Amino acid sequence: MTLKIIGTGFGRTGSHSLKLALEMLGQGPCYHMMEVFAHPGHAAIWQAIGEGRRNDFDAVLAGFPATVDWPAAYFWRALVERNPAAKILHTERPSEEWFASVSKTIFPAISRTLPPDAPEPFPDYRAQNAMARKLIIQDTFGGDLSKENAIRVYDAHNAAVRREIPRERLLVFNARDGWEPLCRFLGVPAPAAEYPKTNSTDEFRARANLV
Repeated sequence: MTLKIIGTGFGRTGSHSLKLALEMLGQGPCYHMMEVFAHPGHAAIWQAIGEGRRNDFDAVLAGFPATVDWPAAYFWRALVERNPAAKILHTERPSEEWFASVSKTIFPAISRTLPPDAPEPFPDYRAQNAMARKLIIQDTFGGDLSKENAIRVYDAHNAAVRREIPRERLLVFNARDGWEPLCRFLGVPAPAAEYPKTNSTDEFRARANLV
């Protein structure tokens, strides 16, 4: 596994739009949580890596030159260390804005559990839910999804990335900035198409059947 681009931003910071943008720029395929949903078995591998039972990122990232979003973003330090030539894309948005989104999307989606005898709504659902609950709820936020704690963790993560990644390797990016800073950082021409805008709160809630 050799990554050229590592996304370090939390979910709900424009990571899905960035995935599509990178693929439009010929920098893909790009690994995103959506790839976990598309690859039964990946969730169990990510959970095993998080529990220290495996250490083989190749098992999930082989064939992907770029990553954004959870679960890969949880392991950003390990991935940065293993890929010293990779460029680091850190997506951010204002803390209050981020919490307003994540509290209506990712948090309720991964907090729900199925009764033991209930059928899975889609293949590998329980494994995906268990992985997300471990890496996001427990390991990232310490089991506390309150606004105060979530924003504290989010701000600390953003500060750690800015502090630990050399400036020449790092682009702190907001999707509202569009193509120009992203293409300049990657050294590629900007496409004629508009920068993608996808996976809004309403789209996420509809896809996840959150009512």
